[in-house]
Amino acid sequence: MHSPERGHPEHEDFPWTISVADHPPRTESSQYRASRKLMVKLVGTTGDWAFSPGPYQDHHGGGVWVKDGDGWLCLLLPLGIEWSAQFCADPSKVDRIRRCAARVVGAFPDTLPGYESFGYDDGQRLLDTPIETAEQVAEWTDSIFNASVPLPAGTHSGVLPKAAGYHHYPKPIVDIDHFRYDDFELFVTDDRGFPAAVVPISPRGSGDGRVRLLAAHPSSPYAERLAGPGPVDRTVRIEELQATDGEGAVLSADDLLAQRAFRQQT
Repeated sequence: MHSPERGHPEHEDFPWTISVADHPPRTESSQYRASRKLMVKLVGTTGDWAFSPGPYQDHHGGGVWVKDGDGWLCLLLPLGIEWSAQFCADPSKVDRIRRCAARVVGAFPDTLPGYESFGYDDGQRLLDTPIETAEQVAEWTDSIFNASVPLPAGTHSGVLPKAAGYHHYPKPIVDIDHFRYDDFELFVTDDRGFPAAVVPISPRGSGDGRVRLLAAHPSSPYAERLAGPGPVDRTVRIEELQATDGEGAVLSADDLLAQRAFRQQT
């Protein structure tokens, strides 16, 4: 498998345009169908999955489901392979991911028998087989060791103001929205309706209403607080306008974004 020379434009409501290399029409491989079926069964056994409740989409994110004495849990490998990214993947580098996964699963001896009890019989073969060809990269990409991270649709590919998805925003920022206090708003909008991400400056209960601006839509006036002096490039994506340690990214307690972030608190 390789990426053809032709390309096609792709765009969204946000002001960015990129060139995405054309690839063969996407189909659901037998490995992907088996992996997704197993993922659905495994997440159904858990009560502490960070992204509960479903329904879920299957994210090619480098997830490895393992079983210990308390049941099933999903761990994330250092690297995940998106389906469309497999066409530039070096098999020798993907094999490093395989070896890492094999070590992780090896530390949980109940994992592979657990897969088999749910009807998934490819685990041991995939972990034991060195990845040397594009076909093997494709099978690994669609396997339970990569295409197995259950995410709600918004977390997977959502766009603000409805949701922040990993395909459109930096993961470290999206993650905050899943462990923050419920009475603090991470994603807020300016007076023009453009989204931004902010976090508190001081510990909870301090009475300090200031926030730090982490990201802003490039068309928002707040983008200048992140980009510094000079013209703002309106073609960049929101994640390319992220705050540094400069004081320009600190917003006072009476700023609109700070007030909207804390509006659920007294």
